[in-house]
Amino acid sequence: MKNIFLPLLLILTAIALFGCSSKAPDNLGVRNGLLAQCPDSPNCVSSQADDPGHRVEPFRASGDRSKVMTDLAASIESMFGAKVVAVKGNYLHAEYTSRIFRFVDDLECWYDEDAEVVHVRSASRVGRSDMGANRDRVEELRKRFEAR
Repeated sequence: MKNIFLPLLLILTAIALFGCSSKAPDNLGVRNGLLAQCPDSPNCVSSQADDPGHRVEPFRASGDRSKVMTDLAASIESMFGAKVVAVKGNYLHAEYTSRIFRFVDDLECWYDEDAEVVHVRSASRVGRSDMGANRDRVEELRKRFEAR
């Protein structure tokens, strides 16, 4: 019985440590009006994705960029485990840290003033499946943002 718990404890410890130590990917940001494409894995969603497995709708937004970005940041900061890392013009990057294993996911928002939408991308840094966490996060953020 003791032999089963030690390997399990080691695996859980390694998962927790890797979750905490993952660094931000180098493909973050907006290039030519586009956020990075989602990888083939199901742990990413984007309003600029073409396939239904990764696609989420952008947020409706209009008006002053400063107000939109302030409302986005406040909506994000009101969510558990969220931290706004950077706001540069009409681009925002935030990190979400999970409760138990401390995995970090990246959320990006880009306010397209001409189209009056906020494009959003949420992706896990590690693993293959997120059990719908990124999609749920984006939909919760949508509710909070559109309520402002």
